[in-house]
Amino acid sequence: MQHPIDASVDAIGTVLLGKGPVIRKALCCLLAGGHLLLEDMPGVGKTTLAHALARVLGLSYGRVQFTADLLPADILGMSVFDREGGRFQFHPGPIFHQVLLADEINRATPRTQSALLEAMAEGQVSIDGETRVLAQPFFVIATQNPVTQAGTYPLPESQLDRFLMRLSLGYPHPSAERQLLLAGGVAAAAQLATTLTAEQLQVIRQEAAAATVSDSLLNYVQRLIAFTRERPEFALGLSPRGALALMAAARTWAVMESRSYVIPEDVQQVLAPVVAHRVLPSSDYAGDGLALVGLLERSVDVVAS
Repeated sequence: MQHPIDASVDAIGTVLLGKGPVIRKALCCLLAGGHLLLEDMPGVGKTTLAHALARVLGLSYGRVQFTADLLPADILGMSVFDREGGRFQFHPGPIFHQVLLADEINRATPRTQSALLEAMAEGQVSIDGETRVLAQPFFVIATQNPVTQAGTYPLPESQLDRFLMRLSLGYPHPSAERQLLLAGGVAAAAQLATTLTAEQLQVIRQEAAAATVSDSLLNYVQRLIAFTRERPEFALGLSPRGALALMAAARTWAVMESRSYVIPEDVQQVLAPVVAHRVLPSSDYAGDGLALVGLLERSVDVVAS
């Protein structure tokens, strides 16, 4: 019998051709309890991946198309006066789904973007002076276009840090694109069946939390963290929250590889998507976050000693 994780990756691969490695990392992000940021050009499958992830996990799904005139109430919900009852009645917004797709999040104003912060950090929202707990598990999958495009607002560092991973899909491989062109498209994500139940999701989280981490592995991770804080190429190094995110992702990746212990290769697999959007280059360094991660990988020992 196929493992549920492999079955989920294969199922999503039927609607997102040739993107197995990216799909696996996106699934790792959600299994680790994190939020996912998909950044790429329009039309490469970001929305399809988000919808497919919700389908294979069997979770309720809501979508918000972020625009310049979107208000926080359009995401959170609002209270409307009921004349017959003589009182205000709360109408929940799409954030009360278990999986919220924030489509083109950087086309909304910073005020609207910040409406997600409390929900992403604490799993609750404060509306009209009342705290409302969100359904669990709760995931935000946000897509954004490159900030060089017109009508975009860059996400602040405080909100970027709430995303466990940032991934890019890129253009399809020629063989996958040929298959796509011959078929005239792919099956809709809405047709996918649930391959990973809520109970299995909880088991995976428990196994990840219990995964063994050796002293040598911790030494390796701390060398990575120290490198980002000490080298002049980094204007902003990895924070303690970022370090915890790296460990959570590495533990989950180990479980996805059917291991109960973490090895350096697990850390290396998730390093770029977890770290690149959390570090900033100095003014004297020409590269971006991904280039900094490349420098990090080349400079720190590949194998924990």
